[in-house]
Amino acid sequence: MGVGTSSEKTGPNATVDIAGLRRFISDRKLGDPSNLHSENISFGHSNEVHLVHFDGKSWALRRPPRGPLLPTAHDMMREYRVMNALQNTAVPVPRVYAGCDDSSYIGAPFYLMEYMRGEVIRADGKHFARTPELRRKVSEGMVDLLSALQAVDWHTVGLEGFGRPDGYLERQLRRWVDQLERTIPFTRPLPVMEQVRDWLRVRIPESPPATIVHGDFKLDNVMWDPNQARVIAVFDWEMSTIGDPLADFGWMLTYWPDPSDPTSRAGVVASMPADPGWLTQREMIQRYESKTGRAMREFAFYQVFAIFKLAIIMEGSYSRFVRGQADDPLFAGMKERVPALADAAWAAACRPAA
Repeated sequence: MGVGTSSEKTGPNATVDIAGLRRFISDRKLGDPSNLHSENISFGHSNEVHLVHFDGKSWALRRPPRGPLLPTAHDMMREYRVMNALQNTAVPVPRVYAGCDDSSYIGAPFYLMEYMRGEVIRADGKHFARTPELRRKVSEGMVDLLSALQAVDWHTVGLEGFGRPDGYLERQLRRWVDQLERTIPFTRPLPVMEQVRDWLRVRIPESPPATIVHGDFKLDNVMWDPNQARVIAVFDWEMSTIGDPLADFGWMLTYWPDPSDPTSRAGVVASMPADPGWLTQREMIQRYESKTGRAMREFAFYQVFAIFKLAIIMEGSYSRFVRGQADDPLFAGMKERVPALADAAWAAACRPAA
């Protein structure tokens, strides 16, 4: 099937250009691709993941979604580089086999990695952490995993030049405001987002020393061995860089269940129910501070910024939907969800400090 055919399909019906992929595997001498076939296994609503079988191997192929993309979005080579750098560290990532920035093969950049088998914890409750003891173990595991990532010396693993550590928060805010301004001409005005933007601009805190930043660190980007409640892989590195470690921690806590969360957040910022056993946000902060020696003094800023960024990402998905570039029904729901996220960000900004 050719690129022209496959580029018309998204979501569970998306396909990969088999002829182009066979050519790439042959060119890179990765095996005999004559009997190569693939299946879409992506469970997300953004980047595609295909399971490809050839020459006795089963590898996962990851590529960006179809259609025009915002600048810096869905950067496959960025993912490939950081995962390659982390191969021999304490951070569990899939083994990566090859990356390709030449779109002539399958119509987009992509990379091939180990196909991992495990369990991802999602908000639907269908996961192994069904007891308070397991939920506590997962909670502690998430903090420990992030601490391990931030302990990696990015200089020695080959990530010099991967990001600019100084001025990270200022650049991030400019970048996401730019993404929003590029998107809303195709969607609708979002005045509450402007209020949140202005609140963030005057409250940027001083960052601690820079570390590797995942950029989307949360429960459903982590795979577990359910038999041991042990992390076996961290996925979705497309927004990774070098910068403020508290940005990752604040992003994770924005999704984290907490009894103190207002009911207005339910269904807006997806997270687990606050069942017994999950550490509270305060307990997560205490464990993180103990593990890393960093103080999370400006949680409000990091939380508001996280919700602001999430709203912009979802507005980008909604823009693709309204322009006919994606047919995922989840994207249609962003018409209501993005304004609700904007309201949640503003409510967090206005919430009295604990």
